Amino acid sequence: MSRIFNSLYVSMQEEHLTEILDLNEKTQEYGLVLTLKDVQCMIAARSQVLYGYGRVELGIEVTKEFIEEFSKSSFIQQENYVDALNELHEIFYYLKNETEDKIGDMKLVHKMKEVFENDCEGSLDLLKSRLEEYAEEFRRQLMKESFLEGEDENWDLKI
Repeated sequence: MSRIFNSLYVSMQEEHLTEILDLNEKTQEYGLVLTLKDVQCMIAARSQVLYGYGRVELGIEVTKEFIEEFSKSSFIQQENYVDALNELHEIFYYLKNETEDKIGDMKLVHKMKEVFENDCEGSLDLLKSRLEEYAEEFRRQLMKESFLEGEDENWDLKI
């Protein structure tokens, strides 16, 4: 049974490598290219992040979206490309946990890109800080909404 699982896992990893490497056709116009070794390192780092946050992700849609969106940024250069993608994964899965998965993946990726470009001017440290504040406000709103859902107009406050 574990041989079958291992075979499926290896096949899935190879497919992911190919899908990510295929994105080089789009990103090379921005001067960004990932090597096979870069992608292997990135997938390993992503797996560690997922493990660290207790998450399971079978697909790589988020990774592909990061590559497609952030490769357009003037703040991402070939020298920091892989490190930036690894850090974006870390921030993304942190936020997914902090917002209880209530924000869709692509919406969160686009929010990250918007904040990265405008408020943070390419600083990943500042991005993490700003999105921590965003997650805190998001949780506050969730608590407020769940509190109001239970509100009953006829509830007697004197009891």
